[in-house]
Amino acid sequence: MAENFQAPVNKTAHAFDKGRLESMLSTRFFYAPAFEIYRGVAGLYDYGPPGSSLQANILAEWRKHFIIEEHMLELDTTILTPATVFETSGHVARFADWMVKDIKTGDVLRADHLVKNVLEARIAGDKEARGQAVRVVEDEKDKKKKKAKPVKLLDEVVAEYERILAQLDNYSGPELGQLLRDHNITNPDTGNAVSEPQLFNLMFASSIGPTGQHPGYLRPETAQGHFLNFSRLLEFNNRRVPFASAQIGRSFRNEISPRAGLLRVREFTMAEIEHYVDPENKRHERFHEVRDVELDLLDRHVQSSGHTTITRISIGEAVDKGIVANETLGYFLVRIYLFLIKIGINPKRLRFRQHMSNEMAHYATDCWDAEIENSTGWTECVGCADRAAYDLTVHSAKTGHPLVVQEELKEPIVTEKLVVGYDRKTLGKTLGKGFAIIQSVVGGMNEAELLNLKGQLAQGSAVIVSPEGQQFKLTPDTLSIEWKTFTQSVREYTPNVIEPSFGIGRILYTLLEHSFWSREQDVDRGVLSLPPIIAPTKVLIVPLSPRDEFKPLVREVSAKLRKAGVFSNVDDSNQTIGKRYARNDELGTPFGLTIDFASISKRTMTLRERDTTIQLIGDIDEVIPIVIELVNGSMDWPEACQRLSIYEGVQSLE
Repeated sequence: MAENFQAPVNKTAHAFDKGRLESMLSTRFFYAPAFEIYRGVAGLYDYGPPGSSLQANILAEWRKHFIIEEHMLELDTTILTPATVFETSGHVARFADWMVKDIKTGDVLRADHLVKNVLEARIAGDKEARGQAVRVVEDEKDKKKKKAKPVKLLDEVVAEYERILAQLDNYSGPELGQLLRDHNITNPDTGNAVSEPQLFNLMFASSIGPTGQHPGYLRPETAQGHFLNFSRLLEFNNRRVPFASAQIGRSFRNEISPRAGLLRVREFTMAEIEHYVDPENKRHERFHEVRDVELDLLDRHVQSSGHTTITRISIGEAVDKGIVANETLGYFLVRIYLFLIKIGINPKRLRFRQHMSNEMAHYATDCWDAEIENSTGWTECVGCADRAAYDLTVHSAKTGHPLVVQEELKEPIVTEKLVVGYDRKTLGKTLGKGFAIIQSVVGGMNEAELLNLKGQLAQGSAVIVSPEGQQFKLTPDTLSIEWKTFTQSVREYTPNVIEPSFGIGRILYTLLEHSFWSREQDVDRGVLSLPPIIAPTKVLIVPLSPRDEFKPLVREVSAKLRKAGVFSNVDDSNQTIGKRYARNDELGTPFGLTIDFASISKRTMTLRERDTTIQLIGDIDEVIPIVIELVNGSMDWPEACQRLSIYEGVQSLE
């Protein structure tokens, strides 16, 4: 047996090369620009076979991790939405970004991205210049003071740029315009000046019906479909709160200048959760399970001070200190973290950044983004917002349909209140419109004022004065104030909503970057170290050649894997086994099974692991169950090495 045998793998022998990764992804058709033969449309992409499978596997794991594990109610709501829904939700007025135009070419740029890209490029240049200046100082010590001065100036400029970048998301449109002027920021593609920032709504407008009489929009998020079905969901859940609904579906945003591949697109897949909680109790019954998990947090106060210092802290301590608003929000931050790590995101390149006040969505009271570092910087891939009761409240007010919870109290609440009684007939006849004024004034009184009025009436009469100074005399026979007892057995409230929202395309792309590396011995041999649970193809079946004598065993192995639900692929091409494995390393296939002449005579088969290229050998009926366990995650590779022997032949031609 291959006891504790693990070959070392050097995944950092070659620096990450984004161009090489993108070339490989294109060659292997993970994804490609949509309508490519028509020159394409920016921000729209088609997924090929491996990309589609990878996305489907990520979503399948998402369903297990959230919907099944948390007993969520799954929805599938419509994409096309009447305009009135988004008018009510505030998206028509507020779902927008700031854009600028090249004053000569008319090219449109997103203002905050323009500032970010230009300042980051300048920082890189300034740091290079600073390094050169320091070297000059060291070489010419007699001119040290003269040469040190520009280094100080460069340090100041870099510090100012970094301060701006740290709080860039907090700038308003006019403030972005001021930044463009103060720092002489122009269109980097043309060198031309740009216009003042102006708001651009990101929703795609549409219409419903043959005459267009019903304006609509393609949804920019799936959330509104959850909220409009709240009453039905509550009833389905036996009218109990807390509970969560979940949905996977397409959303659309008319991005201003989508130039970052899958990181900024106009049509994308979202996976969203709406977790409904009692506004007076945002604790989570499973919070104790995650309390000690540590996360990297970047809170709003650090950003507002112009820094990006990360705090490593347990979620329990973060909630206790008020850094994270409540247990339910903290619980989902940890669940998001665990999901991303499970599918292969590098935990050292994952942080949670809190939204600053100016960037907060109109519906949110608090929000944290799971940001993943990639070749373009830190990218928001998951948002986790406390939407409070905003959405349910505005839709209820608009439609008149109560989107509320009615909770039967275990013990009724008994209260006493002062109740005002009017002799409407007498007051209406004697005062006319003055009656409404009296109702308004008395109705606005607090308990102390009502007690004072009650005392005056007990003395025979009282005088009411309107805000305009009108006086009305009241007597005990026209108005009475009495204590009454009220028993409340049902509490009615509008629940608050905690919303984790996942951008699947962004997660998929950053995962590909984090998984990509090249073999130490050959930079052109790319590998995607995708975890087996989300790899597009789990197992490659490699017959030594396409000869007929291998076909029965290939069919047998393939059928057994199929029956176990393991997606496999057969490569019986005329290329060497080594080249066939290398091609599938680029597809992220974690395991390979080689069928050779010994397989026919002895029913043995070799099992290859992608990253180490170690091969084990065993009986076919022994190897297949091990492969199934490896794919399902119930066994890891070191354990497989304990169960099978090392194969030391040369058939793989690595």
